[in-house]
Amino acid sequence: MIVNQKYKKLKRFIVVIIVLVGIFVIYVEIANRNSKNMTYRQKFLKAVYPAWMWLAKLKGKNDKTLSNANAAPPVSFYDLKDTLIDGRIFDFASLKGKRVMLVNTASDCGYTNQYADLEKLSVEYKDKLTIIGFPANDFKEQEKGTDAAIAEFCKANFGVTFPLMKKSVVIKNREQNIIFQWLTDAAKNGWNNQPPVWNFSKYIVDENGRLINYFGPAIEPYDKEIIKVITQ
Repeated sequence: MIVNQKYKKLKRFIVVIIVLVGIFVIYVEIANRNSKNMTYRQKFLKAVYPAWMWLAKLKGKNDKTLSNANAAPPVSFYDLKDTLIDGRIFDFASLKGKRVMLVNTASDCGYTNQYADLEKLSVEYKDKLTIIGFPANDFKEQEKGTDAAIAEFCKANFGVTFPLMKKSVVIKNREQNIIFQWLTDAAKNGWNNQPPVWNFSKYIVDENGRLINYFGPAIEPYDKEIIKVITQ
């Protein structure tokens, strides 16, 4: 009798787990009904993004912010150039008079869904702000794709129209992207040595070419502090 009761409880438990898994699978598919050529991992991460952000905020992880509105950069931001994801050279002198948000990105990250709000932000504040993405494979190899695959993924799934640079290295080492060398070296930008702590770290340069803010990955694009910086 005891064995039968234990068996019935185990059976009910298994059934409940199967039902919950089934419901979750359906939720993932619904959340990704407009997704194109996504891996299941990418679909899963997109579906759980709200929970991921809630947990990150609860833990206080990757939410560091830094600011300095007064430091003049020893090296001009507008002297920099980089290569766009399609191979064209992008001259940062073209950004004079606008605020710029520079974000290291990845396609297989828990924060990848921020592409959606970054695109909305770039459209809503197009007269004041230019957003530039820097795909990188530096954190847990979460950006393994080619430049062409990255560009297609971003366009098809998040409608990205803001500039994306050629995939590069953003962490501090010999191969670090020239723009991130500037962003993370106080000898060049005037005050900041903070490198990206994970994908979707955000740096803001003002309309005069001064680095004024760093926001960690857990700070969402529409966070009130970011909006304040953009609109002030």
